[in-house]
Amino acid sequence: MILEICASNYQSAINAQNAGAQRIELCSELAVGGVTPSYGLLKHTIETLSIPVFVLIRPRSGNFTYSDVEFEIMKRDILISKELGCKGIVSGVLNLNGTVDIERTKELIELSKPLPFTFHRAFDRTPNPFDALNTLMALKVDRILTSGQATSAEKGILILQQLKELANDNLTILPGSGINPKNILIFKGAGFKEAHCSAVLSPEIQASATIPMNTPKFLNEGQEMASNLEIIASMVELING
Repeated sequence: MILEICASNYQSAINAQNAGAQRIELCSELAVGGVTPSYGLLKHTIETLSIPVFVLIRPRSGNFTYSDVEFEIMKRDILISKELGCKGIVSGVLNLNGTVDIERTKELIELSKPLPFTFHRAFDRTPNPFDALNTLMALKVDRILTSGQATSAEKGILILQQLKELANDNLTILPGSGINPKNILIFKGAGFKEAHCSAVLSPEIQASATIPMNTPKFLNEGQEMASNLEIIASMVELING
């Protein structure tokens, strides 16, 4: 069984390799589900690690429906990741109704070639996982990262097993979310060839910050966060007045 570690920084990546994991998915900002890592992190990690580095291509947190500009950024990030020597791409796009955006996902897959393409947990936002599976098999993605549309892969095990059986050898179902030493053998015993987790343990190494940098309202996944044109213009006017 292949263990893929979702690494959001260099230390996580090197720990994954030293502990015997066979692959990493490199990203940043686990708290929001991961976004595309920086160029510097990409370059240093790919140059240093000997195990395969897959790269998450997600330009922002929130939903998985992107503007034209965001989509162009995603394509550019894929090209940069390939140039740096990554071994796989992890991405995906949804329509406003939650179904797989076939045309855009197909474009990302084509751009990623010859590297393998993983459709990420946007899959868990689709209204019908079996319809989405059929769509992604037709697009010839290599794997789907999913919790079985549950809050954890363990809770979604029944859907995961059904997806695995339906996928057969067409693609790999990659269980992820909440997998740990206490439950990983459930997935191995169920016949899954791969598993995905972050394996994060966060010991408190310093006193809690008195001035927090986290802003809860920015973590609302139902909203797209962007600076407001009118607010900026009003402040510019006040400054220049």
